[in-house]
Amino acid sequence: MIAFVSGTVAALAPDAAVVEVGGVGMAVQCTPNTLSTLRIGQPAKLHTSLVVREDSLTLYGFANDDERQVFELLQTASGVGPRLAQAMLAVHTPDALRRAVATGDEKALTAVPGIGKKGAQKLLLELKDRLGEPVGAPIVGAPVSQGWRDQLHAALIGLGYATREADEAVAAVAPQAAEAGGTPQVGQLLKAALQTLNRAR
Repeated sequence: MIAFVSGTVAALAPDAAVVEVGGVGMAVQCTPNTLSTLRIGQPAKLHTSLVVREDSLTLYGFANDDERQVFELLQTASGVGPRLAQAMLAVHTPDALRRAVATGDEKALTAVPGIGKKGAQKLLLELKDRLGEPVGAPIVGAPVSQGWRDQLHAALIGLGYATREADEAVAAVAPQAAEAGGTPQVGQLLKAALQTLNRAR
């Protein structure tokens, strides 16, 4: 089991990072939220979960150990593989998922691509006693909302986009951030920004 990787960020992609560890480039699948904290050429430490398949070894990386634990717990539910578990963490924080399960919030789960109404009901039943109680208080006016523009801009620059491109992408997703109210998810905004940049090219 590879518990974490620590080294210099060698490359970033929309869904993965390459971390150089002892001269070896380790490809790590990450959520947009985690990727937005990484910078090429800067040191990073990612908590990891190794998923072994017959034809592949895939390393999933997380900003903290809580995310990694929730990622592994989600997969104990039937029908949840690593990709769906990662998608759930791309849309919701671990605490938001705990709150959704604790309160039976179907709508929160159906916000995740790949989860329909029936799937959400099944997951709520299966995960009820597995994720535990939310650790923190509900997030109101979180720091993310105050600095989402800076975080998003830095993430795009880290992915290799020019300053002008990053400026335009941030401006393009500003209406979406406003719709989200006080706590826009930087990860979701990053996905939207990447889509606008891909269309522009």
